[in-house]
Amino acid sequence: MSALERDTVFTGLTRPQLLLGVPFGFVVLNGVLVTELFLVFKAWWVLLVGAAAHLGAWVVTLDDPHRFDQWLVKVRTCPRVPNFRAWRCNSYRP
Repeated sequence: MSALERDTVFTGLTRPQLLLGVPFGFVVLNGVLVTELFLVFKAWWVLLVGAAAHLGAWVVTLDDPHRFDQWLVKVRTCPRVPNFRAWRCNSYRP
């Protein structure tokens, strides 16, 4: 079988906004959290934590840049049910 051909224009138009290989929403969230932690702890090591989080997000989104969007949709549309502890999954029947 031959590999699926991809047009570079289509690939570029369907990708989310990326900054250094990470979706822009995550970059904004990471920046806000690192800024708050820096203001609380007043230490430069917080910047290393932010860089490590960015690197981890980059590794997660290497194969699919929509990973964080998929996770957000799952969290929004599939909340935990009250009997999650009993079944360890979202079971809608007792």
